[in-house]
Parts: sequence; structure tokens; C-alpha cells
Amino acid sequence: MRKSFTSILNLILILSLFLLITACQEDQLQPHDWRGVWITNVDSKVMDSKESIDEAMKFLADNGFNVVMPVVWNDAYTLYPSKIMKTMFDREISPRFANRDPLKELVEAAHANGLQVIAWFEYGFASSYKKNGGVLLEKKPEWAAKDRDGNLLTKNNFEWMNAYHPDVQDFILSLIMEVVENYDIDGIQGDDRLPAQPIHGGYSDYTVKLYKSEHEGNIPPDDYRDKEWQQWRGNKLNEFAKKVYDTVKAAKPCVLVTWAPSVYPWCYDEYLQDWPAWIEGGYADIVIPQVYRYDIDAYKKTLEGLARDKLNLKNTDTPIIPAVLLNVGSYLMPEDMLKETIEINREAGYNGEVFFFYEGLRKLDNRNAKVLTPLYKGSK
Repeated sequence: MRKSFTSILNLILILSLFLLITACQEDQLQPHDWRGVWITNVDSKVMDSKESIDEAMKFLADNGFNVVMPVVWNDAYTLYPSKIMKTMFDREISPRFANRDPLKELVEAAHANGLQVIAWFEYGFASSYKKNGGVLLEKKPEWAAKDRDGNLLTKNNFEWMNAYHPDVQDFILSLIMEVVENYDIDGIQGDDRLPAQPIHGGYSDYTVKLYKSEHEGNIPPDDYRDKEWQQWRGNKLNEFAKKVYDTVKAAKPCVLVTWAPSVYPWCYDEYLQDWPAWIEGGYADIVIPQVYRYDIDAYKKTLEGLARDKLNLKNTDTPIIPAVLLNVGSYLMPEDMLKETIEINREAGYNGEVFFFYEGLRKLDNRNAKVLTPLYKGSK
């Protein structure tokens, strides 16, 4: 009798999970058809007022977009009121957005216009930019990542926290879960800094001690490109990616866990991001590699390298969507290149893309939006 009851209970749990997953799928866009764009707080004023947010969300919907990815973690500030940051670092929100909640305003405006919202944790494991670690490492020096000379781990002027330290991991995960639990978002996203760590790091006292404990007392090689040493650090980041995925899904199964790393294998050789393993391990709902190139031939060649057979991917279910560099600094993608990029994506079997970033649609009297609108409106 007891066994029969247990079997029935298990069947009910399985059925409930199936129905929940089905409900999630029905409620979400098909990832293959994503027409997305990142919203930043750098070189953009979209998030400066509720009015500008409302206008931007309506503009995107009117022009055929269906996904928006607003930054929520940048320059060691949150772009929403954070109790965690207030408690730990006495900085509740970026001063630019004091006495507001831009994330709440954006979620409401996006959903009102039929857009999904993916919260983008842009800064990831970076601690600062040209600030010698900034406030995070000033208060938590034990969190610092180190290179083999004992210096603060720095690459391209970004200074880094130690991504292998459990307290650092817990901190980043707590920010992610703060957003997941308090906002009606459709997904979260890590990028080329989450989970990531420049390859010449891994030499902090904590990380060396951890490595020794797993290698019979041997210390890490001086050669930071040693294959075993690279794989060990990469696997630690993989484990964190899985922890993020499992924790988010345990709290809200319908929230997507997406990643926007650099292109493989460069991302693994420079930042230890082994995202094909994230796909194969089942802890990625969508991967959006940054196919950022300044000429069409380079774009096409790079995209070809991301084909599933080239990456030896056996998991064919996880969507891969190319990310396109539309605008950065003074660069604005030419109209002809934008048209060719969409054509190349479609010929390669990609039915959508994500653009960096929103302002590239609006410059020169919405020039690039006008290129995309007839293509995207026809996709609805």
C-alpha cells in the first residue's frame, strides 16, 4: 500500500513538473526567433527616466523586436535598489538612478509592449576599471584575483575578483537571485565576464591552496597556458555556471538562464569560458556568442566556426543565437553590412540575432532600425 502511494506521488510530481515546463515553453518566445538588443547605462540615456524607458520599449516593439536585455550590474553598482549591496558595501544603487528603480520601470514597460526581459549582469566577476579594484576589493581584499607575480589580476584595464573563491561566487549568485526573486523577469544573463577569469590569473593564495588540495600538494604551473591548469580553472567556472543554473531553476523554473560569451575557442584560451561544455552539461537555455566583427568576411568566417559540428556539440536542443556588433564608441555598422549580416545569419539557419546595442538603432535618424524593421515586422 505504501509503495503504491509512493508511486502515485512520484507520478504526480513528474506530471506537475511536465505541466510546469510546458507552461514555461508556451509562455516564452521561441529562442530561435529572438530579435533582441542590449540596453546599457554607458553612452545611452534610456534608463535615465521612466519616460525614456517607455519610449524605448515602444520603439523596439514597433520595429519588430521581441527581447530586451537591460544591464543590472555594472561598475560595481546595481541598477536596481539592492539590499545586498547596501548591506555589504553601503551603495544601494548607482547614484545616477537614486530614488528610482529603473529595472522595475523597464520590466513593466517591456511587458506592456510584448517584450521579454533578460537581466544582464554585465560586470560579472570584474571588480573595477582602472580603479585598482575599487570599492569591492577595498572592503574585501581577500576577494582579489592575482596573477603569477602576485599582482592584482588585470586585463584590458579591468581588475578582477577571484572567480574561484566561494565568497565571491556566493556574492554574485546572491545578486542574481535578488533580481530573480524580486522582479518579473523572463531570464538572466552572464556574458564575457560571467563566468569568466583571464587566463593569466589563478595565483591567489586561496586558489593555490585549493589546487594543491586536489593535486597531492603540487602547486600550479608558472605557465598559465598549461593545458591541465587551464582545464582545472575552466572546470571550476563550469561548476559555477551549473550552480547558477540550478539555483535559478529551483527558485523559478520558467526563468531562462542565458549566456553571452565571446566566440569559442578564443573565449576559452583567454577567459577560460568553455561554453560548449555548458551546452553539453545542460546548464544553458540559450547561448549568444559575441560574433563582433568589423567586416562582413570576418563575420561570416567567425560564424561558420560556431557551427555545431565544428564545436562537436551533441546536444542539439540548446539554441545558439549570434550577437552582432551594431555600435560601439564612434563605430556604427554600415547599412549594407547590416543587411548582409542578416542574410548570412538566415542562410546559416539562424532566425534571429541580438544586437549590441540599442543606440545603434537610433543614430542618424534611426537609420539601422529602418533597415531591420521590414525584416523584423515580417517575422511576427
